[in-house]
Amino acid sequence: MPTSTPMNVFDVAGRAMSAQLVRMNTAASNLANAGTVSATEADAYRPLKAVFAQQLDQQTGLSTVKVASVTRSAATPIRQHDPGHPLADANGDVWAAPVDENAEMVEMLDSSRQYQNLVEALSTAKQLMLDTLRMK
Repeated sequence: MPTSTPMNVFDVAGRAMSAQLVRMNTAASNLANAGTVSATEADAYRPLKAVFAQQLDQQTGLSTVKVASVTRSAATPIRQHDPGHPLADANGDVWAAPVDENAEMVEMLDSSRQYQNLVEALSTAKQLMLDTLRMK
């Protein structure tokens, strides 16, 4: 992706922070839909997953990240026999979302940690620039 100005540490970290935010949002969406049921297998919620891709700045040689896509999992919904449920089909079955809550929490914590690391890196870069300007 050609840009008019060369990328710097703030651009790289900003893009990485945006990507981690998408990752956090997909995990939050999955957690919010954990335990939901549907009348049919086709209508059941399927977890989301952010897919990242490398993006190279030709001008500076810096590599950053972009969100290539957000895809739906191919996981099969879980059939549950619950004849008293209002959405139950003729067999008394409902389809539950195949969300692994533990895996989603790990995903949320990891993306949050990565985001915090990027904030710390930006803070350090800012402080170094300020220290350089104050040198006598």
